[in-house]
Amino acid sequence: MDNKLQHIAIIMDGNGRWAQERGLPRLEGHRAGAGQIRQVASAARRLGLKYLTLYAFSTENWRRPPSEVQGLMDLARQFSRDNLSDFMDNGICLRTIGRIADLPAALQNSLGEVCEATRDNHALTVILALSYGGRAEIVDAVNTILASRPSTRSITEQEFRQYLYAPDIPDPDLLIRTGGEQRLSNFLLWQLSYA
Repeated sequence: MDNKLQHIAIIMDGNGRWAQERGLPRLEGHRAGAGQIRQVASAARRLGLKYLTLYAFSTENWRRPPSEVQGLMDLARQFSRDNLSDFMDNGICLRTIGRIADLPAALQNSLGEVCEATRDNHALTVILALSYGGRAEIVDAVNTILASRPSTRSITEQEFRQYLYAPDIPDPDLLIRTGGEQRLSNFLLWQLSYA
């Protein structure tokens, strides 16, 4: 059995609390956290990982104050624009999972452009989970199945997996959560079963 890691998932947590503890606005903590992504992706490449999934914005995060949500959306858009050349230079493919249609149109467009531009890169695939919730993913998969298959037929786990947001990405081998908490926070509930 090969014990080499190929996929690490990270719950990017604690950035707002980090900023507040230092007397800074929460958005400064999110900005500092986003600034670490390039270093984390570089380390992932050096380790020989093929996939890095980053839980950046949950479906529950929409309940935060509107100014914080807007700041996070702007930060995600800036991240996608500012890192395109780095992704291209380092063979990084960017993908997204989540309810992307819920994001502002400008962010959807920016992410779509970067994902399209990097789709043939194969050194590392970075998956940004935005407007993502594990329960939402499972519900979306079930609704897609119900819309496309006769309701009387049962399905296997392997068939069900094909309806998840990124069925071609292997399950994470390891989950890391920054910020000190020890919980899944509705992240990759199906995929983290054996991490």
